[in-house]
Parts: sequence; C-alpha cells; structure tokens
Amino acid sequence: MISGDGSPREQSKSDKQYKFHTLDVFTDHVFGGNPLAVLTDARALTTAQMQRITAEFNLSETVFILPPDDPRNTRKLRIFTPGRELPFAGHPTIGTAFLLAAAGMIEVVEGETHIVLEEGVGPVAVMLNVKGGVPISARLTVAQSPELRRDLPRVADIAEMLTLDVSDVGAPGLSVAAVSCGVPFLLVPLRSCDCVSRAKLRRGSWERVLADAWAREVYLFDGSAIERRTAIRARMFAPDLGIGEDPATGSAAAALAAYLAMRSDSAKASLEWVVNQGVEMGRPSVLKLSAEVSGGEVTAVCVAGRSVLVSEGTITVPDVVAV
Repeated sequence: MISGDGSPREQSKSDKQYKFHTLDVFTDHVFGGNPLAVLTDARALTTAQMQRITAEFNLSETVFILPPDDPRNTRKLRIFTPGRELPFAGHPTIGTAFLLAAAGMIEVVEGETHIVLEEGVGPVAVMLNVKGGVPISARLTVAQSPELRRDLPRVADIAEMLTLDVSDVGAPGLSVAAVSCGVPFLLVPLRSCDCVSRAKLRRGSWERVLADAWAREVYLFDGSAIERRTAIRARMFAPDLGIGEDPATGSAAAALAAYLAMRSDSAKASLEWVVNQGVEMGRPSVLKLSAEVSGGEVTAVCVAGRSVLVSEGTITVPDVVAV
C-alpha cells in the first residue's frame, strides 16, 4: 500500500475494506452512459475519507450508502464529485436505486417498486420499473421545487466562454436561464446541434464570467430540437465540481425540464422530452424527462433512465487518510 505522502506502507490491522460496485447509468449497455461508483456500506467512513475515495475513483460522482435517518425511507445517500459533496444528483440517484434492486439489497415487486432515498435536498422518490424480478429502469422525482434566477451573464460573454459566435446562442422562444432543482445550472440554448458539438469551454473565460455566479455549472442544449420535438442534444461542463465534461447529468436535465415546463402556455399539461448527452465524449447517454403543470405552476419534474452493472470489488481505506 501507499501512504499519504506517496511512500510504501504496510497494511494496518485498522485499515478497512469496503465493497463497491460500478455501473454505467443512462444507458442499456456497458461502456456507454455515465460511470458511477457506489460503496454499499459507508457507515465507518469520515467525510474526508469519502472525498479521497471519490478522487481515487475519479468519476463524475461516487455514492456512499448509509442507513436512513427515517426508518420509513430506503437508504441515505451521500454524493461526492471530485471537487465537493452535492446535495442532489441525478445519475447517482438513478444508478444507486438500480443497484439496490439488482444486487438484492431491497425487495422489489413486479411492475413498479417505489423507494425513497434521503439526500441533501431531502427525500427523493424513485420508481423502479421491474420485469421478471429484474430492474429495467428507474425514474426519480425531484424533491426541491424549481428555482429560477434572472441575474445572468451577457450573451456575448457566454459565447466567448464557449468559443462560439453570439449568433449561436439562443433559439426561437428560448433564452439563457439559471435554474435549479437542487443544483443550479446555467442553461444555454444553442442554435443547432452542430453548435452544441462545436462548443469548447474556455476555462479562463469561465472563471471570469461565472466567478461569482449562483449557477456556475454550464449546460448546453440544442434549442432547435424543442420546436422540432426531437431528441435534445446536450452537454455539461462543471470545472467547479472537478468535472471537465459530464457524459450524463440528471440534475441538469431536471433543471431543463423545469425550465421548459415553466414556458408552457398550458394551465394543465403532462410534458415529455428525451435528452441525448455524452455523444461528443464517446459515451452516449439517454435521459427521459417529464414534467407536470397544474394551475400554471410546475408541480413535478422527473428524470428516468436505464443502468447496467459493470464491476464489483473492494477498496482498502487506510485508518488515517491525509487530507
């Protein structure tokens, strides 16, 4: 083993081993979607250890499962990116729910199995679609009502930050917005799918434009797909979280669904969209979004997708982890 300063060390009797699984989320095949690591029993781990383990896996997020604070709920989740802990995230929620069912850690019933996962934003309801006793997909309903803020960067600054022309930013009936369903995102509609693919985040510009912003994570999407009612191409950049680019971002997709639902001209409606993300990274992901509008207000936002198990093993954690 290696010590905190990089020198060899012998395994201590107080070092502990923790079982983990990895999954690919928002895909139905291995090596697609967004990879996720899940430690199934994290009760003895400190916050510092969780952050270091997350850095070791070096994925967008790592989940640590704990017993629920409320025994009526299924499990408690702590979710970490390489940069920090998050109060809510979509692909960890979907993937962990799938794992609990696929690994036999919870009982499932044919058709729909409903569970509740405690996260920083509160209890998150998840519905598992089960066929032949096997989980097929999962759908989460966000716990936090959508929040919209209007203090936004200039379009010219956003275009420069994304290495695009000003004319590339925006689409008919759509404009830049800052929205959160637990994690704030700067939602940037672009003129075409080609613009989404061509975008390149300039780190220096990002630090200048969004240094003090409420929404520092940047979610691009093809605004032209909304009018055409086709699948929406999207990308997400989050240097602040230690994520250069994310293959699939459920929390951002939830913010997008809320934003689109807010723009609905129906007093009552059930709305659906499909998002394709991760294509430019070679990790295509499919996220299914839905929202309910009642009385002109967004009353529910859901994100659904499939997952596949990839690996399992144990990780040895030293009794003392250098921070």
